[in-house]
Order: sequence, then C-alpha cells, then structure tokens
Amino acid sequence: QVQLVESGGGLVQPGGSLRLSCAASGSSFSIYTMGWYRQAPGKQRDLVALITDGGSTNYADSVKGRFTISRDNTKNTVYLQMNSLKPEDTAVYYCNAARWTKPLYWGQGTQVTVSS
Repeated sequence: QVQLVESGGGLVQPGGSLRLSCAASGSSFSIYTMGWYRQAPGKQRDLVALITDGGSTNYADSVKGRFTISRDNTKNTVYLQMNSLKPEDTAVYYCNAARWTKPLYWGQGTQVTVSS
C-alpha cells in the first residue's frame, strides 16, 4: 500500500510559478511510475505529466515546455514545477502511483488557482 499526500498548491497570478510536491509513504516507491493529474470544474481528470521508475517523462501537450516533473527516490517524493502558469491551469492536482501502466494509488489533491 502507498499513501500519497500532495502539497504546494495555492493562488498564483498568470505567468507565475508553483512547485507541487507529492510525498509517498509505504514501500518500494522507486518502482512506481509517478504521475500528476488535474481536474478542472466540470472536466475529466487528465494526465499532466508522468515519470517512470527509470526517469523517462511524458507531458500533456498543454503543459509541454512549462511544467517539469521530477522525483527524488531518497525522499519518496515527486515534484511538479509549474512555470508560466495560465488561468486554464486552474484545477485540483492529484498525485498518482502506477505499476504495469495501471494507476493504483491517489492522493487527496491540492488546489491550484491561476488568477489575476
């Protein structure tokens, strides 16, 4: 079992930056593919970025060049650095741990609001 807790969300102006953190408890953190998802009001929960146990990354087209996902296996933590934020980035951001391409564990989410 893995428990995930997101933090770092908040209110930021367009063009600003935030760094989200997802702290994992449980064993074998390093073997999981970790992902960040987001869900805006009235929308589906969509993949934002993921990073595999081997360090390969993938990003949604909407965030490429602006967001960076990283992980620190010594701290059992995955990060999402978000730069050049836009109002359309406003959403609840969720951390996920997956194996065998299957999402297994979810955090509770952290709110990101981009507004002037």
